[in-house]
Amino acid sequence: MFRRWLGGLALAISVSIAPVWANENHDVYSDDSESALETYNRAMFDFNTGFNHYVLMPVAEFYRDVTSPFVRRRLRNLFDNLQEPVSAGNYLLQAEPKQSGVSLSRFVINSTLGLLGMFDVADAWGLKQEQTNFDDTFAKWCIPDGPFIVLPFIGPSTPRAATSMALGFVMDPVYWSTTNDANVHDKVTYGLAAVYAVVIMEENMDLLNDLEKNSVDFYATMKAAYMQNRKNKGCFNDGAQSSAASYDFDFGIDETTDY
Repeated sequence: MFRRWLGGLALAISVSIAPVWANENHDVYSDDSESALETYNRAMFDFNTGFNHYVLMPVAEFYRDVTSPFVRRRLRNLFDNLQEPVSAGNYLLQAEPKQSGVSLSRFVINSTLGLLGMFDVADAWGLKQEQTNFDDTFAKWCIPDGPFIVLPFIGPSTPRAATSMALGFVMDPVYWSTTNDANVHDKVTYGLAAVYAVVIMEENMDLLNDLEKNSVDFYATMKAAYMQNRKNKGCFNDGAQSSAASYDFDFGIDETTDY
C-alpha cells in the first residue's frame, strides 16, 4: 500500500507540473509558474526538514548508538543487493548487456553465498557494484530533467526523477515476492521503508547538519547541490561514456532504491 501510494504520489506530482516542465525546456517558463513552484518547494522543504529533525534524525541517532559500523554495513549491503535486478533491467535499456549480466550475477551470488546480500561476495570475485535505475536510463535517452521539485518525506527531486522512482516500484523483487499475500506485503513494505529511511539518514545526517549550519539559505544550497550533481548523468547525444552517475552529495532517499 505504501509503495503504491508513494509511487502514485511521485507520478502525480510529475504529471501535475508537466506544463511547467515543458515551459522550462522551451524557454518560455512563466514567472507565475516559477513563483508558485518555488513557494511550494520551500514550504515542503521546511516540512521535510522539521520531520527530519524531530522524528527521523533522533531515530537514526539511536540506530547509530546501538549498532556497530559492521552491522550497519551489512544492512546497507542487503538493501543494495535488492536493487541489483533493477540495475540489470535498466542496463539492458541503456544498451549495456554486459553490465546487465554483471548486476544479475551479483544478485544471484550475493543472495545465496552472501546471505541475502549482507556480504558482497561477488565483489571479491571481480564483479564490481555499479548500480543504475530508470532515471539514468531516461538521461541516457536524452529525456529532459525538468524543474526542481521537493517531494513529501523524500526530498529533492525532478519530474524525471519522480517518474523514474514510480517506475522502479514495478521492478523491485520485494514487491513481486510479496504480492500474493496483502497482509505480508503491507507489513514488509512499511517495515522496509521505515528501516531504509533510518539507514539513509544515519549515513547522511552529519553532512545534512553541516550543510544546514553553514548555509545562509539551506534550501538554496540543497537545490544547487542536487541539480549540479544531476548534470553528471550522460546522454547518448553527448557521447558520454559513463554508465551511471557519480554523486558528490548523496543525501536523502537514494534514487536507486525505491523504499
